[in-house]
Amino acid sequence: MPKISQRTGAAATAMLGLGTYRPHRVVSNDELCEVLDSNDEWIQSRTGIQRRRFAGDDETLVDMATAAAEGALKAAGVTAGQLGTVILATSSHAQHTPHAAPLVADRIGSKAASFDVGAGCAGFCHALSVASDLVRGGTAEYVLVIGVEKISQFIDPTDRSTAMIFADGAGAVVVGAAEEAGIGPVAWGSDGSQSHVIGQSPGCREVDAEHKPVVHMQGQAVFRWAPFAMADVAREAVANAGLEMSDLDAFVPHQANMRITDTLVRNLKLPAGIPVARDIADSGNTSAASVPLAIERMIRDGEASVGDTALLIAFGAGLSFASQVVTLPPVVEA
Repeated sequence: MPKISQRTGAAATAMLGLGTYRPHRVVSNDELCEVLDSNDEWIQSRTGIQRRRFAGDDETLVDMATAAAEGALKAAGVTAGQLGTVILATSSHAQHTPHAAPLVADRIGSKAASFDVGAGCAGFCHALSVASDLVRGGTAEYVLVIGVEKISQFIDPTDRSTAMIFADGAGAVVVGAAEEAGIGPVAWGSDGSQSHVIGQSPGCREVDAEHKPVVHMQGQAVFRWAPFAMADVAREAVANAGLEMSDLDAFVPHQANMRITDTLVRNLKLPAGIPVARDIADSGNTSAASVPLAIERMIRDGEASVGDTALLIAFGAGLSFASQVVTLPPVVEA
């Protein structure tokens, strides 16, 4: 019987470069409240959000993903032709077919295998783990991972549970071989019994010109779940990496809600003074883009440095979640 050969790849992987894209339009709480029945003080007290960005008609999801991808390639010193795979995480690509990743690959000049990942707000951390395994398995030398959302197009501006929360943006990293491990083993999972907590309605079969699909969320249910259940997942990720909480230089949680972040930090009992990403104040919840955007903000603002050891965790619709310890990558200069 013939023997099937298998590939072997890099012993260790890391994020080699990071690029981001933030839409031009900044939307204040006061502007939202011209339609939404709320006010700036209430929004800040409940979410920590002061402003967010919405993409315009001239900033498509593919446009934003492409800009972030080009930045990541530049920061990593890798060409599009060297990519073996492109993985794009999103919940807001308006078409099921064609999926967005091949469109981005074509824009940057790559013929790499390309596919989308739909894991809600946890999509980037899912894709990052898959990318690392592809490089370690020898399937690809370099993998481009993109988290991107234009979720503002699927929001009911009068819905107090979502309109003040979600926003748009993109972040991308290049994953490749490294001398030392820069992406730890993932801790991940899902709980489909709570799929109703975050969803989209109406479904695609029900959509017409007057009834576009919009995101809905049970905010209190998310708050009761995320900062408590995710503490155990984060601890598992740190243990998987063979580290202790005291080894961490930074904590980068999904930018879901400032109160969720604060509660999660307390439950984790992180070392005093450890920098915690709080990009949500200026960017809102950008779903699959929130983790790379938060990393970029921490590095740009001097709260963390390239080479620091950081704990990532993301969670959202599904309910799905993923966490890993990483080494923070170089960021493209603006």
